[in-house]
Amino acid sequence: MKKSSVGYYGKKVLVFFFSIVILSLVVFYVARLAPGDPLVSYYGERAEKMKPQERAWAEKKLGLDAPIYVQYIRWAKNALRGDFGISFKYKRDVLEVIAARAGNTLILGGIGFVLIFGLSLLLGILCAWYEDRLLDRVICKVGTVTSCIPEFWLSLVLILIFAVYLHVLPSSGAYTIGKEEDLGDRIRHLILPMTIVVLNHLWYYAYMIRNKILEEVRADYVLLARAKGLNRRRILFGQCLRNVMPAYLSIMAISVPHVLGGTYIIETVFSYPGIGTLSYESARYQDYNLLMVLCILSGAAVILCNMIAQTINERIDPRIRAKEIMEESRVEYKGI
Repeated sequence: MKKSSVGYYGKKVLVFFFSIVILSLVVFYVARLAPGDPLVSYYGERAEKMKPQERAWAEKKLGLDAPIYVQYIRWAKNALRGDFGISFKYKRDVLEVIAARAGNTLILGGIGFVLIFGLSLLLGILCAWYEDRLLDRVICKVGTVTSCIPEFWLSLVLILIFAVYLHVLPSSGAYTIGKEEDLGDRIRHLILPMTIVVLNHLWYYAYMIRNKILEEVRADYVLLARAKGLNRRRILFGQCLRNVMPAYLSIMAISVPHVLGGTYIIETVFSYPGIGTLSYESARYQDYNLLMVLCILSGAAVILCNMIAQTINERIDPRIRAKEIMEESRVEYKGI
């Protein structure tokens, strides 16, 4: 690996870890300064009846008796050893609690991600092909309306129609009790939340792809290709779409946090047992250890995806990297 590449990726790694440290500090302090009693999460209603001596003993047991900065240093030391503490609510190691739910979120978010970008690419191509014709105008108007509907409201409407009135789909959960291994039952539970995940993001990315393709269609090389006698289909799929794909990959990388955030909200509405509902519960019940790990994992995913998108852009567009190299050279020159 070249020296410049080592320095480039080394900076990325340092920025990533520095960002995680800042995120952990902010989450740690904000969580502990927020109103609420974490003892209620661990002891339930008994916490409200505790005497001062019992409360002091309980706080010492959970490590909540020291100043916040001491608690953070203690937590950070344990985290570096792989010990993130126990969940106050579930009385289990936080990594075990997250591992039990992560699979459901990966299924919902992963399949939704594939559907969003597969369908958005097809819609974008279709709209670009029929630009300003009836089909393009109808898709644009319908897509704009659906993208403006709040996802929690649309979720409630679909629950009301398909679960309450028609009784054809379940309104919550990832599976019916006792049918964990039933694939058909799991698919039925996925239909409504998956529909919301896809509808809420589909047109946003389809519109971006449509515009990217139309920008290429109006480029000078397309006029040259038409002058050479190439037909429209060959120009669109052979040249325009190929030039759009790098930007499309960059959009996919940077959109992961966007899709992930929407998935968390939808999980809460549908009581879907994933990371989203776990995040909501940990914040609601002041489950500090669980909240810390969930926020760090989510933050790490956001930071990492943004870095990947930036790297893709820099590799696709040499002008960005050339500008950085010129700035680095200028700094080195001034330092001489």
